[in-house]
Amino acid sequence: MVSKSEQWLPGWHEDAPVQGDLLLAFSGNNVLKPDNGWLLAWGGPEMGDSRPEALALGTWNGRRLFVCTLPDSGLPGAQLVTLRDALLVSPDAPADLLSTGFQVLQWWQDHRFCGRCGERTESHPRERARWCSRCNIPWYPRIAPCVIVVIRRGSQFLLARSSRVTRNFYSLIAGFVEPGESLEQAVAREVKEETGLDVGNIRYRSSQPWPFPHQMMVGFFADFQGGELSLQEDELADAGWFSADDHPPIPPDTTIAGRLISAMKQEIAENGSDAG
Repeated sequence: MVSKSEQWLPGWHEDAPVQGDLLLAFSGNNVLKPDNGWLLAWGGPEMGDSRPEALALGTWNGRRLFVCTLPDSGLPGAQLVTLRDALLVSPDAPADLLSTGFQVLQWWQDHRFCGRCGERTESHPRERARWCSRCNIPWYPRIAPCVIVVIRRGSQFLLARSSRVTRNFYSLIAGFVEPGESLEQAVAREVKEETGLDVGNIRYRSSQPWPFPHQMMVGFFADFQGGELSLQEDELADAGWFSADDHPPIPPDTTIAGRLISAMKQEIAENGSDAG
């Protein structure tokens, strides 16, 4: 069986799609999903009469692949799936492709005009960028670094429930990196601001692109060093210390949060209550 990562080969060009090419289609924050798989055929019945502007994403199993926006009505055989649901509760979804496609589409729509002078931008002739000929500057897709961390205290780890998310997951402390900060400094600051806790031995684990809106999630482990839980109410509704075999629902392993929690469980299983 070919994995999702092997099926999709990222790439960029300025050619327009033709009959037989594949299409990843969004309507707002929703994916337009056909009955079979996640991709439409350019010119197929699901598109109706629409022939929108489409951006190259590379190839899928050797066929050229594009992303575009389509209306959410009049598309026979296609259903609306929110991007968040696709990434969190759809195990067959090509998460990396959906995430990248959404971010590329948002960047293209948000940079039709130069942010410096207001002149209409155009495609860069050699790379994925919007070009302002008046200012002679490119506008690349935005990537915002964001840290996310599992905090360990002996054989337990901290889980928290966001005050803004309705889904019944408990997840991890996370936040955007501020100008002038290192990633490790951002971890310590976000933890202190949101929980009142002090952490140390901050160590990198893994990363994941995340399209809400255009983040690069950088995952860390950290050890509890002191303090009492004092939650930032506009960020967290609840938080607590949990063990590997007794904790509330957590995000799936399609997310970096889920994978970090699973990795922490394994670390605790391997070295017991010894942190680090």
